[in-house]
Amino acid sequence: MDKVPVTKTGYERLVEELKQLKTVERPNVIQAIAEAREHGDLSENAEYHAAREQQSFIEGRIQELESVTSRAQVIDPTTLSGNTVRFGATITIVDEETDEEETYQIVGDYESDMENGKLSMSAPVARALIGKEEGDSVAVLTPKGTRDYEILKVEYK
Repeated sequence: MDKVPVTKTGYERLVEELKQLKTVERPNVIQAIAEAREHGDLSENAEYHAAREQQSFIEGRIQELESVTSRAQVIDPTTLSGNTVRFGATITIVDEETDEEETYQIVGDYESDMENGKLSMSAPVARALIGKEEGDSVAVLTPKGTRDYEILKVEYK
């Protein structure tokens, strides 16, 4: 089995979501299915079918999270250092065309969240940045065309 790199805080979030699903969501949906069964004919019972669909989603997510957490390779970015971009790095880049600065942390696929500055290591921008150093210029092929970025700062925090 392949290891799944994940930051320490990302791992804690995944474990917390798994706990929530097992201790709160799963019992709630089981109760909803039981209540829907009491309403009689299941073939035309929309509440029953909705609850079963929700149960299917929850069970699938539990299996996925159990798989990810069992294969997780937890990496604490605070133990890393240097000015080369690697997994866990918090980087500040500037778009050389628009002078717009952005800050991202390069994280695992299961913890990426662009709105909160968490950039998946498999994203085109992250793949282009990994291995580069502060001051380097990087050309990234995006859906909107090629963008040029300069790496202003690399931190491990």
